[in-house]
Amino acid sequence: MMTTSRAIILAGGVALLAAASCQRDTPTQRASAGQLESAVVDARPAPALPTRFGTFGRRATPAEIRAWNIDVNASGVGLPPGRGTYARGATLFAAQCAVCHGAHGEGIPPIPRLIGREPRDSFPFGRDAKYVKTIGNYWPYATTVYDYINRAMPFPAPGSLRPDDVYSLAAFLLAENEVIDRHTVIDARALRNIRMPARDRFVVDNRSGGRGFR
Repeated sequence: MMTTSRAIILAGGVALLAAASCQRDTPTQRASAGQLESAVVDARPAPALPTRFGTFGRRATPAEIRAWNIDVNASGVGLPPGRGTYARGATLFAAQCAVCHGAHGEGIPPIPRLIGREPRDSFPFGRDAKYVKTIGNYWPYATTVYDYINRAMPFPAPGSLRPDDVYSLAAFLLAENEVIDRHTVIDARALRNIRMPARDRFVVDNRSGGRGFR
């Protein structure tokens, strides 16, 4: 049972609260209420950012897009005019590539080896890590040999080679890997017609579903 004194205290507290609710807010109370209201507003989700940023940036010019649009796909789309020879490629390789890949394309670790056809009668790369992948034993498309050299090489200055230089390096590497002979002149048509030794080891990715690629 509640004692008399405790009941009196509780009753007095209830009365004081009731009286306070009937009084006008003091400036301090109004300020506190304003802070509470601001806190409620700040807790609301932020509005979504606009998809455009007004005058921020500008559209790329056609010339700028062409400068970046240099990729070559497996079918040879993107190959530029030009031609190259084994002799020119050998000179370029010695001057621009041998310092990393070795004089004979043997690789200087950790830089990979480029030349080599072994093993010729199997494709063990998924089963045995001791086999080194090269252009001659693993690369599926001659067209993308051009693409990689053009975009990524030489390492100190990627993209600095002219089309004739890239075609010549491709001719050198393909000949050293016994894919073509040293007298073959390489251009866009020739690259499209070359069938790499490992071409039949790969299958078309025909998976479907999911978000489309653009």
